[in-house]
Amino acid sequence: MKRLLLFSALLALAACGGSADLTVAEGTGPTPTIPEPSGGLIPTINFATAVGWPGGKTPEAIAGAEVQAFASGLDHPRWMHVLPNGDVLVAETNKPPNPDPPGGIKAIVQKSLMENAGALAPSANRITLLRDTDGDGVADVRTPFLTGLSSPFGMQLVGEDLYVAFYNALVRFPYTPGATTLVGTPGETVLELPNMLGARHWTKSLLASPDGSKLYIGVGSASNVGEMGLAAENGRAAVWEYDVASGEGRVYASGLRNPVGLAWEPTTGALWTAVNERDELGSDVPPDYMTRVRDGDFYGWPWLYYGDVVDTRAPGAPPQPTALKPDYALGPHTASLGLAWGADALGLGEGMFVGQHGSWNRKPASGYKVIFVPFANGMPSGQPTDVLTGFRVGDDARGRPVGVEIAKDGALLVADDVGNIIWRVSSPYDAAR
Repeated sequence: MKRLLLFSALLALAACGGSADLTVAEGTGPTPTIPEPSGGLIPTINFATAVGWPGGKTPEAIAGAEVQAFASGLDHPRWMHVLPNGDVLVAETNKPPNPDPPGGIKAIVQKSLMENAGALAPSANRITLLRDTDGDGVADVRTPFLTGLSSPFGMQLVGEDLYVAFYNALVRFPYTPGATTLVGTPGETVLELPNMLGARHWTKSLLASPDGSKLYIGVGSASNVGEMGLAAENGRAAVWEYDVASGEGRVYASGLRNPVGLAWEPTTGALWTAVNERDELGSDVPPDYMTRVRDGDFYGWPWLYYGDVVDTRAPGAPPQPTALKPDYALGPHTASLGLAWGADALGLGEGMFVGQHGSWNRKPASGYKVIFVPFANGMPSGQPTDVLTGFRVGDDARGRPVGVEIAKDGALLVADDVGNIIWRVSSPYDAAR
């Protein structure tokens, strides 16, 4: 009887929530349309069922490019790091075991729907090394690189040190160039990071400064809009800076609900991040975004969004009276996670590749693709171009793109955590470089 009641609740809740009035394009770009919120007691819910890729099927690549599986049969691959010799490290990972979050029947139903979407599989807690020895675009060497980890995510090689960001700490491992495994090599915890079982966001992305003296860490919020109390958000919803020489870490920029992707824009030297905004305000609001972040920047979460729009659900008062407006909107509820600078990759010129995982909080669905945003003079200069699509068909998710990286040969690599594949997107332009 309980199972029947829960199933009935699932159907009822999944059917609730309003549809979008605006297109995704209207919520994209430097000046997106920001309508009034339309959230109610029951949020918009639009989960996709994880089904994987049928035999022989691949995502659809932009015209002139081709896509192939660089590696398949992985276990929830989320994030990547390309080493100087071309080896690709892949974090096969998921959130740590968490207690059920507060929220009653709504939380229970959302958890069940997330399980159906393939989002709650146990974490493999592993980093795998992939190597293509014959240059055919397919990894023919696959070895466990680090195992027995704690929900690893971001990875960065600095000199002879490999830094890995676990859900709760930054850990350093000694690295020998060309090594195919570090299994059995002890790591050293160099910085504790904000963590809490039951928190909404667990990933810790990682990016080194060009000179290797600093590391930047994306730390998401514990909640949607501060509903767990502001004490739970201490040090969260922020980009952290870690000083390699001193071993000190601090909040670098704040008010960023879930800053995941991190990338350098080389013309100006600016640090950019892709940010997932809050949920349950309706299908059209607010847009996710990417933006520059500088020391001391404040972007408003949880009190404000997209500059000065007040979210009345947030507790307390903001630490600053004003917040910065993001540089470029990426569409409402696209769940833009991956971010990588591309200098002429796929012949597209300079700009950012963005992996859009797709959200549960919009009808019709948005995201579920990889896009390219062109840049000029250090800033976005036009509307995005679809680079890789076909991940969602109707209510089925064949895959969901997460991390994006540029391979040593200039091809685009995409981690697909539902298809359990690393896709490689290339063009004759890349091969000729």
